[in-house]
Amino acid sequence: MVQAVIKIDDRLNRVLNIVKAKYGFKDKSQAIEYVIEKYESAFLEPELRPEYVEKLEKIRKGKYTRYKSVEELRKETS
Repeated sequence: MVQAVIKIDDRLNRVLNIVKAKYGFKDKSQAIEYVIEKYESAFLEPELRPEYVEKLEKIRKGKYTRYKSVEELRKETS
């Protein structure tokens, strides 16, 4: 685990205290971890599980049929 000394203003400190109290965290580091995890899931690209990547590769290598119109597709599926 990494330890860091951070400087934040009073407003952000109050926000961390609110998050800490709302979710019942023991200390502010847990509140910071929670906020960072929420940011990660909301704004950063998620990593794909290896089995999902394999599934995507199989799909990409599959056979495809190209249709010129929706009507052409409907005729084949009917």
